[in-house]
Amino acid sequence: MPKKILITNDDGVGSSGLLAAYEAVRGLGDVTVVAPATQQSAVGRSMTLFEPLRIAKGAFGDTIAYSVNGTPTDAVVIGMYVILDRKPDLVISGVNIGENLSAEAATTSGTIGAALEAANQGVPAIAASMRVEDEGDKFVDTGRMRDYAAAQRVIRRLAQRVLEEGMPPGVDVLNVNVPCTATPATPVVATDLARRMYDTRVHRRQDPRGRSYYWIDGTVVEEAAEGTDLHVILKEGCISVTPLTLDMTARTGVLADMLRRTFE
Repeated sequence: MPKKILITNDDGVGSSGLLAAYEAVRGLGDVTVVAPATQQSAVGRSMTLFEPLRIAKGAFGDTIAYSVNGTPTDAVVIGMYVILDRKPDLVISGVNIGENLSAEAATTSGTIGAALEAANQGVPAIAASMRVEDEGDKFVDTGRMRDYAAAQRVIRRLAQRVLEEGMPPGVDVLNVNVPCTATPATPVVATDLARRMYDTRVHRRQDPRGRSYYWIDGTVVEEAAEGTDLHVILKEGCISVTPLTLDMTARTGVLADMLRRTFE
């Protein structure tokens, strides 16, 4: 029985990165593309529960893609339980236009959120993102030509390995980040999550009627510990692969002591 691969993203079904991911794994099995109809960055693992979801079908390279009027998590669920006749053997989310680094991105990124939902459904997943020089490109795919060769090489090789062997023990998702300057020869490094990626800023402005409104923004943290995804991307220029797990339990043992001192 051929392997089934489901591809999604959070940039929307029209993203060039989505097509790059499809092309990266074409030929490894039966590949199905199911993605949000519109841009869904920073929605994390949110799911649509109080509005109906609809599916549309359209041309996509040499195949078709299904678009869902919801979040990346919605796309994964619809792909698994409506479009496919069985759960896929692998889910790939991306290629996201813009990096997804640190614990901050792991809890807010729609790209990673889709991969986590796949893992929650018992399917191994790869989230793939590529850094861009212009911050504005992260949320609007301008259609400019991008070189996805390095990202595609990593995605294809990791996909082959996972399809053959499964994930390493205790790993649910591989979070891949590719520098914008990467080539197919760029080293691939195993990393930990940095603590955070942005120093948060809030901009206050006024509309024409004098009422205040706000934009949440942030500047990229330039310094991070060696061995973290942020340091490897910004300082070393290597491709980062960070293993993620759904189990977010902190196993330091300090809580039992705190509870003892609090309640005994």
